[in-house]
Amino acid sequence: MTTQCTACHQTMACNPDGCWCMTLPAILPLNEGTGCYCRDCLLTKIHTYLDALAAKPIAEQLAIASPYKQAPLQEGLDYHIEDGLMVLGRWYHLRRGACCGNGCRHCPYS
Repeated sequence: MTTQCTACHQTMACNPDGCWCMTLPAILPLNEGTGCYCRDCLLTKIHTYLDALAAKPIAEQLAIASPYKQAPLQEGLDYHIEDGLMVLGRWYHLRRGACCGNGCRHCPYS
């Protein structure tokens, strides 16, 4: 079915039985009746949530991330491409579960 993003009103295809949004982690608090979001707006909401989560103890952050440890990487959430290189994001490092000791830019453990 065709619908509009609740935030930016972009027209998008939505399939409640197997939508693209199901590939992203279901970490946002459920809010009935808000409608669907396009990928960019949903990623923005997830990043806002993760930024707020950073103020919580690391054990709480890890508890949220650990169920997604084996999930496929998602561009824009786990990593972004910068000058042709993959830059791992904060969510990736939380999913990993521990610091690798390489001084990563988005390491949540330091």
